[in-house]
Amino acid sequence: MVVMGIFLIGTVLWVGTLYWKLHSLPERMAHKTHKLQFEIVAVLGLISLFTHEHIFWVAGLLLAMIDLPDFGTPMRSIAASVERIADATPGAPAAEPEAESAPGGDSVVQKPAKGGVHNHV
Repeated sequence: MVVMGIFLIGTVLWVGTLYWKLHSLPERMAHKTHKLQFEIVAVLGLISLFTHEHIFWVAGLLLAMIDLPDFGTPMRSIAASVERIADATPGAPAAEPEAESAPGGDSVVQKPAKGGVHNHV
């Protein structure tokens, strides 16, 4: 009877360890591949552990398997580019081309653009 008690305690501990390993599988998968959604997978694993609802574990496993696109990096790049275009001075008026009076009259000649084209009014 003592041997059977020791065997029962060992079996319960072994099954418990197996259960914990299987239960943390999605979290370990997401952590190993450095997924962005690691925290969400971890929370789904905890919810499934405490509520005994297997759908949360399945959702965490599926979320750990897929790669979500990284929208943050391109959006930061776009924002930085727009700031450079706007010269990062909010509320400043746009620079207008300088105009000069023509020597012989009322016509105005603008300075040439980068392409070397002259605009006469």
